[in-house]
Amino acid sequence: MNTSAEVSVNAGLMFNQILFGIAIVAFIFLLSIEKKQPFRKFSAKVFKESFTTNVTAFLVNNLILATLRVTSLFFIAQQYSGYGLLSGIDNPFLKWTLSFAFYDLAIYFWHWLSHKYEFLWRFHKIHHSDKSFNVSTGFRFHVFDLFLEIIYKCLFVIVFGVDAFIVISIETFQLFFIFFHHANIQIPNEQALSQVIITPSLHRVHHSTSRKEHDNNYGIVFSVWDRLFDTRKEAIPVNIGLDIIEAENFVQLFSLAFITERKLFKLLRLIPKGKK
Repeated sequence: MNTSAEVSVNAGLMFNQILFGIAIVAFIFLLSIEKKQPFRKFSAKVFKESFTTNVTAFLVNNLILATLRVTSLFFIAQQYSGYGLLSGIDNPFLKWTLSFAFYDLAIYFWHWLSHKYEFLWRFHKIHHSDKSFNVSTGFRFHVFDLFLEIIYKCLFVIVFGVDAFIVISIETFQLFFIFFHHANIQIPNEQALSQVIITPSLHRVHHSTSRKEHDNNYGIVFSVWDRLFDTRKEAIPVNIGLDIIEAENFVQLFSLAFITERKLFKLLRLIPKGKK
């Protein structure tokens, strides 16, 4: 006879498969749109390096963490959702709405922390190292970045008391938005839409080479948080990616987390400059 823990894990695995299926469908759909009408044209070499590296990162990260990511959240939610701040709400619609809003705010805050603290930035900058900006950039994360985010989300689930199936539905919704706002596309009425949600034009600024630009627009779904905390920035970035450090394949991508800008600057000062 299965224990409640085994049932939770099995349910988490099932929903993980659903998440994976939705991710693939959303990815293919948005990729086809940006192929036909890209907002910004990148060279074939840059796009190929970006796409290959990002998809490899997704496959490796999914192999290592995807099951843990969903099942841990699902299991924690099933065990502790009755103790959190939202646990006493009986209205399903109200509870889902509040859970979604607070979840999105929590991820906004995590994203902000990932830019402000060097320990977190060393892993998150992997996502920003892409010299291109396309739907596959939504795959480009360091495995340690994802692992730390799992812990953070589990703490959120415990504190707020979010039901297990609400957690999975929110994860699915946010996954689509991650692909959507990384897509190299221009959508109708984007300016008006960006007043409510994060659109590709807003998130494109977040991938600017200029730190004054990419330290903005931290939202995942709702753009209200950036307005509320004065981190909204509207611009057309001149360049995409990191200014100094680049990664052209998955091995370099993984190793990049252990080479900080501070260490690189120190190294460059030790290397004599050549004559012009």
